[in-house]
Amino acid sequence: MARQGKIWLVGAGPGDPELLTLRAARLLAGAEIVVHDGLVDPAVLTLVPRSARLISVAKSRARQTLPQEDINALLIRHARAGREVVRLKGGDPFIFGRGGEELEAARAARIPVEVVPGITAANGAAAAAQIALTHRDASSIVSFVAGQCKGLAEQDWAGLAGKGRTLVIYMGVATAAQIAEKLMADGLAPDMPLAVVENGARATMRVLRGLLAGLPDLVAREAVVSPALIVIGEVTARDDLAITHIVAEAASCVS
Repeated sequence: MARQGKIWLVGAGPGDPELLTLRAARLLAGAEIVVHDGLVDPAVLTLVPRSARLISVAKSRARQTLPQEDINALLIRHARAGREVVRLKGGDPFIFGRGGEELEAARAARIPVEVVPGITAANGAAAAAQIALTHRDASSIVSFVAGQCKGLAEQDWAGLAGKGRTLVIYMGVATAAQIAEKLMADGLAPDMPLAVVENGARATMRVLRGLLAGLPDLVAREAVVSPALIVIGEVTARDDLAITHIVAEAASCVS
């Protein structure tokens, strides 16, 4: 009887290998095949045995190795061949990781599949930057949106950011100008504080503070690159250092 394969949808967390779940680390240590995204930190991949096969399906704005449908087919093909397939994703598989699509494809193919959640990029990056996404004095609502997707201008973000709310934007570096314009057109104050967290929870992490009106200039001036998250809300100004940076940014916007 042929061996039954399986697909594991595993969250790699925001970058630091020490933020992996114990289950994720165990699966990587015993993996046969690991299909991984470009956002998975190379340090995480060092946990994979040398005998395992690593397959990168990294995507970028300029290049895409495989369309999502082909990634689904790749996972299913290896699982049908009787292999244990670890599909490794940055952050959590179900938060802008297309894990839901891969889960549905595996179910349709009658392939056993299991999900191993990871620390979301938003939570991990914000925690590393010491930004509390909720705070009794500043925010009781958190929303996650994608800043790089079709129909961005037509999406309704009204009410997602403002007093008592925190908005976390994934994949928003390339569209920073459109994002700032969109939010201000929806009535968000130009002086709403924000933070850009680049390479969150990694040794190369940068935390840049500013104001909504100055977001495009901040991203351009500091040459921000992905992976980076934009956190908008009063929670980004809950310490003296943040306030100092925001005052400086406000002065630059006025001058």
